[in-house]
Amino acid sequence: MIKVSVLYPSGAGSKFDMDYYCTKHLPMVQEKLGAACKGVSVDKGLGSPEPGAPAPFVAMGHLLFDSIESFQAAFGPNAATFMADIPNYTDIQPTVQISSVQI
Repeated sequence: MIKVSVLYPSGAGSKFDMDYYCTKHLPMVQEKLGAACKGVSVDKGLGSPEPGAPAPFVAMGHLLFDSIESFQAAFGPNAATFMADIPNYTDIQPTVQISSVQI
């Protein structure tokens, strides 16, 4: 199992519409990825270990797939559609990481 994480760093003056992300963007992503996507979760940043410090990430989206190959086969044909929707919920340049799920 692999996890594709899309990380949205916190930054002064940046915008992130969590409602749009959860109710419009991710359902569209799931629909387009189809059965290749085995699960989705979203983390909303609340803070850091230091009291009063902001969270390093405003949000993180996570998608589960059986393999990198299944992710690439499902994502590739839809990448332009996914990217075109980003300005509807954020002006943050996301960072993407693909990880192997160990536990």
